[in-house]
Amino acid sequence: EVRTVFLGGFAGQLVSGALWLASAALATWGSPRLGILMMVVGGAFIFPVTQLVLAAMRRPNALRPENPMNQLAREVAFTIPLALPVVGAATMTSLKYFYPACMVIVGAHYLPFGTLYGMKQYWGLAIVMIAAGVAFGMGVIPDAPFMIGAWFTGVTLVIAAFVLRASAAGMDGAEKG
Repeated sequence: EVRTVFLGGFAGQLVSGALWLASAALATWGSPRLGILMMVVGGAFIFPVTQLVLAAMRRPNALRPENPMNQLAREVAFTIPLALPVVGAATMTSLKYFYPACMVIVGAHYLPFGTLYGMKQYWGLAIVMIAAGVAFGMGVIPDAPFMIGAWFTGVTLVIAAFVLRASAAGMDGAEKG
């Protein structure tokens, strides 16, 4: 039901990707502070904007109340705001750690999505995000600009949205057939 209702996470990944790209753009052509503000404040609106996108697509935007995955979805959603103090501590050490810390935390939060959606593709997305966050944080690309992690993540999530949607449609079609 989670995979079917939410199209494999398509709308959520698209909204998240757009947020990361908006944050990257503000950090690139505005200031790091604007990019950070966009990420932190905008992150609070991912779920409601996702709900609006699903409504605009004339899709259901909620699971049946008796679905036990409702609770897991809530628990997973709260991992991000609860981990923001870690991002803050890393950023206080050096501004360059902001996006990599966010990447690792968001990537780790995708691990239970494999179970939630019944899609192993989320484990791959989690590994890519965590590995890239660690790599950018450790300076694998010397003198990389502050916002490189945000650009990387935004593009990755937009691509993932379409890959996940296609995968979910294939899985749901195979289950029905």
